Amino acid sequence: MEHRNGRQDEHRNGRQGEHRNGRQGERQREGRGPRRGTRFPTVVAALLAAGLAVGGCSAGGTDRTGARDLKEGGTVPDGGRAGTAAPREGEQRSPTPAPDYLSTFALDVDTASYGYARRTLAEGRLPDPATVRPEEFVNSFRPDYPRPKDNGFSVTLDGARTGADGWSLLRVGLATRGADRNAERPPAALTFVVDVSGSMDEPGRLDLVKESLGLLADQLRDDDSIALVTFSDEAETRLPMTRVGGARDRIHEVVGSLATSSSTNVGAGVRTGYDVAVEGHRKGATNRVVLLSDALANTGDTEADPILARIEEERREYGITLFGVGVGSEYGDAFMERLADKGDGQTTYVSTPAQARKVFVDQLPSHVELRARDAKAQVAFDRRTVERFRLIGYENRAVADDDFRNDRADGGEIGAGHTVTALYAVKTRPGATGPLATATVRWLDPATRAPHERSGTLGATALTGDVWGDGHDSLQLTAIAAYFADALRRGDLPGAPGLPALAKHAGAIADRSGSAVVTELADAIRKASGLLGPGQEEGPSREGELKSGDPYS
Repeated sequence: MEHRNGRQDEHRNGRQGEHRNGRQGERQREGRGPRRGTRFPTVVAALLAAGLAVGGCSAGGTDRTGARDLKEGGTVPDGGRAGTAAPREGEQRSPTPAPDYLSTFALDVDTASYGYARRTLAEGRLPDPATVRPEEFVNSFRPDYPRPKDNGFSVTLDGARTGADGWSLLRVGLATRGADRNAERPPAALTFVVDVSGSMDEPGRLDLVKESLGLLADQLRDDDSIALVTFSDEAETRLPMTRVGGARDRIHEVVGSLATSSSTNVGAGVRTGYDVAVEGHRKGATNRVVLLSDALANTGDTEADPILARIEEERREYGITLFGVGVGSEYGDAFMERLADKGDGQTTYVSTPAQARKVFVDQLPSHVELRARDAKAQVAFDRRTVERFRLIGYENRAVADDDFRNDRADGGEIGAGHTVTALYAVKTRPGATGPLATATVRWLDPATRAPHERSGTLGATALTGDVWGDGHDSLQLTAIAAYFADALRRGDLPGAPGLPALAKHAGAIADRSGSAVVTELADAIRKASGLLGPGQEEGPSREGELKSGDPYS
């Protein structure tokens, strides 16, 4: 099986794909490209689950620094091998395909949707389909993509047939170099905004937050800084921006004193949190607001819109980003996601001490080091080999094709050791050979804001194997997560084997790997299958319909 790179949506009669949500999605369902200049700001991410340590073969990418904007009729970078030099002046590049054969999106590895869905299923309830975002299911599992030696991205593509006539899955994988906790990194200035409203009194909410913050206080370096704001009906600054060194006992004391109060004024908490973050802003540091809440706003600004302008202002002026950590059996998923999107941040969801430890001990201290700002991906499909395609998920992360090289257009922030996976359903033309897709990632250097690009390609002959065949555990796990999310959204992706078969595939991977997180996935799929009832039989879906340690930890 061959690896290289990937783009968005279904094509019918040479027209662009399908999105479920928003006006841009409607245009793409009708086969039209995204409206010029429209985009959805987005972000990238802290990861809740799991490194996948069974990779296949891979192809690297060619680095391009400071590339000029390329207009319709221009060129896009061709693929290359990892580690090759930047192209010389006049290097030949492959022609740009028609605009409706491009897929452009901001990078994102949020995981809150999957975490909340798993908790909901464990309580015997199906998640609201509106809260199910397939890209967050997919990115809850971290494949073992090759890591670059520099501060950029590696680009890896692979794929396989699904069993539906002519349909395959194409995976685009991006990865950054991991962090060395003992190496030098910029200091972190973290402002924690903690919900202490009455709804946080439920077990697994404020108690989990306090445990998480206590763990984190012992993990951060002496040169890092912490501030703490709480909110219920009003907001209160409990700890101004304080250097961790010499203040750990004080931090533990403040955290230990947190107790629940009355209503939930998220707006007041976020505004005060940003006030404190701005006052304690450290030049050259990673400045971040961390919101810990069930996001069930019921006092003050209960809609996201009045809060978003302030978040965007501080993001643009000071580079302060927002990291949302959701808790609770009832959780304001859409509210939290909108706040994090506007704040160039990310969301995750925790419901157990083990998950909290993973986020606050294993991930957050190392991920304060950024590898990329405003990162975006664009996949160009070759119309000679591709009949239709669709990016699975990322509806809220879509970027206008023309904005790919517009560095003022928001992308996602990527930290050290992150991976981003995008999965496409692709229908190839009968007997197709030759190039299939070129995937390019573009990002800004966090320190200099200089633009960089790296690309990779995939050929049609790479899609000869069966996705459910032996030796494809990494790709299978990505496919299982995507098909699972689509089933919860009542979708009908080509080649979907049905929930019982997905649970069987996940269980087999868990048995081979001994992975606890894959076992949890298999259990969640079984619970969903029982709740959805009949109609989840095995076998591929109707062809052509597109509706909208642990080695894995």
